[in-house]
Amino acid sequence: MLGLVRAATRPTRLASSFARAAASVHTLPALDYPYNALEPHISGEIMNLHHTKHHQTYVNGLNAAEEAYAKTESPKERIKLQAALKFNGGGHINHTLFWKNLVPESEGGGKLADGLLKQALERDFGSIDKFKNKMNTVTAAIQGSGWGWLGYNPETGKLEIVTTANQDPLLSHAPIIGIDIWEHSFYLQYKNVKPDYLKAIWNVINFKEAENRFVEATK
Repeated sequence: MLGLVRAATRPTRLASSFARAAASVHTLPALDYPYNALEPHISGEIMNLHHTKHHQTYVNGLNAAEEAYAKTESPKERIKLQAALKFNGGGHINHTLFWKNLVPESEGGGKLADGLLKQALERDFGSIDKFKNKMNTVTAAIQGSGWGWLGYNPETGKLEIVTTANQDPLLSHAPIIGIDIWEHSFYLQYKNVKPDYLKAIWNVINFKEAENRFVEATK
C-alpha cells in the first residue's frame, strides 16, 4: 500500500518541481555604455527612460506571468497567461538584443568593416546604402508599434528584412539587427518624424555585434 501511495504522489511532486524551476527570475541587463553615450543621435533622456522604465516593465511583467504560470496547473488559466508571457517575454528578449545593437560613435558605432556580413549585405541588397534605405522604408511603414529586423533566413541562406508587431520576438529568422520603432524609443527627440530617427540610428549601430551574430547564425 505504501508503495502505491509513493507511486501516486511522485508525478505531483515532479510537476511541482518543474513549476518551481519554470518560475525563473529575469533581471534588467546593464548597458555597456552611459545613457548619454549615443548622443546626439539618441538622447540620454530617451535611453534612461527606455531602459529603466520600459524595459524594466517588461522584466517585471515577465516575472509576474511566469510566477503565476508556475503556481497553477489549470490548463485554462495557463492559456490565459500566454498573452502576457509573449508580450513581456518578447519585450525582454527584443530590448536585451537592442542594447547590444547600439554602441557610441567613438567606439565604432556605424562603422561596418570588411567581412562576411558586409559581403552578404552587398550580395543580398546590392549595396550597403540600398540595404539601409530598404530597412528604413520597411520599418517606417509599420503601423502602430513594432520592430524592424535584419534577419538571416536559414532556409534560403540569405539576409532578409522582416517586421514584427508590438513586442513579438523574431522567430522565423536569426536576428542580426533589430530596430525598435515604438514611440518610446524616439518620440521625445524626433517627435512624429520616424524617418529622422531611422536615419540617425545608423550612426550608432554596432556592426561588430551584428557581424558576430551573422557568423554564429551561419555556422
